Amino acid sequence: MFCPECGSTDKEMVGDICIDCFLKEFQMIEIPKNIEVEICSHCNSKLEEGKWSDEFIPEDEIIYRALERNIKIADEVSNEIINLEIDQIKGTIAECFVEVTGEVHGVGIEETHDSQVKIKKTVCPTCSKIQAGYYETVIQFRADKREIKAEEYAKADEVVERTLIKQAKVDKLAYCPQIAKLKEGYDYYIGSFKTGKKVAEALKEEFGGIIKESPRLISEDKSTGKGLYRIWISVRIPEFEISDFIRYEGKTMQVKSISKNSLVAVEITTPKKHNIPMKNMEAIELVKKAEDIETASIISKSPQFIQILDPVDYSAVDLDMKEEFADLNVGEEVNLIRIDNNVYLLI
Repeated sequence: MFCPECGSTDKEMVGDICIDCFLKEFQMIEIPKNIEVEICSHCNSKLEEGKWSDEFIPEDEIIYRALERNIKIADEVSNEIINLEIDQIKGTIAECFVEVTGEVHGVGIEETHDSQVKIKKTVCPTCSKIQAGYYETVIQFRADKREIKAEEYAKADEVVERTLIKQAKVDKLAYCPQIAKLKEGYDYYIGSFKTGKKVAEALKEEFGGIIKESPRLISEDKSTGKGLYRIWISVRIPEFEISDFIRYEGKTMQVKSISKNSLVAVEITTPKKHNIPMKNMEAIELVKKAEDIETASIISKSPQFIQILDPVDYSAVDLDMKEEFADLNVGEEVNLIRIDNNVYLLI
């Protein structure tokens, strides 16, 4: 066939012209001379197609990705190899070099292009929220019918911090912009609801207790008409602590352990253990604190009775001999608790 541009009759034709004339005007790739990339100046996340990436990306990697994203390769190209280089960065503008090698209709060719990538620094919505002290959840750390101890507050702070550090790997709003230290307890303001729930569960894991959620309408989204809510999560830890004495379902017991969902207590008149669900906390009555435990001396023993010296009025008190008292000796000191005018030995 005859090439109308060069007159050649012995070359491969591409359409109506020969391969040489075709390649004179052919470009393997198209890339804009100027590319703009919007990134967050705080977390380096990048805005792409209207969405912010959550990952931290180094600035040079952002530039390379911007170049790759804007390259269009012609359909006729095969076996292409693209090499990207940052020539120099001046301020927010990166001068870049793009080299391409490939094959077009069996002919190996290469070409180069220059492109500028301008980095526009802004603030992503998440960092904007963080700067404004935004929060979605308030964790109310409270104790049931008692004041929270200083060491419990210190432990709660530690639990909250540990949970936030762990959650920060998957949630950019895993932060606490404010702690309100109130007379009745601490309020921890948490950036996101999902992390707030994790914090509440971690506090319950540490102290036991009951969790209750209470959503509150704070405003309305004008664009959608939907209500915007914040969630208050109450973590109410028990009135009783380990070694305290409680009454549950008519039985008086000493608390031996407290966990996330239950507590273990032992009856004071028998060695029988009970596993009580924490959800029944409101049905548990505190009858004595661990600090009410007294110390007394054994003054005599018989097969039927064990006699102790009352540490208050120094009178002799006879108690029924039980199997668990068999190894106790005269003169030995033992612990006792007074409940409802009765004295109980603690073994």
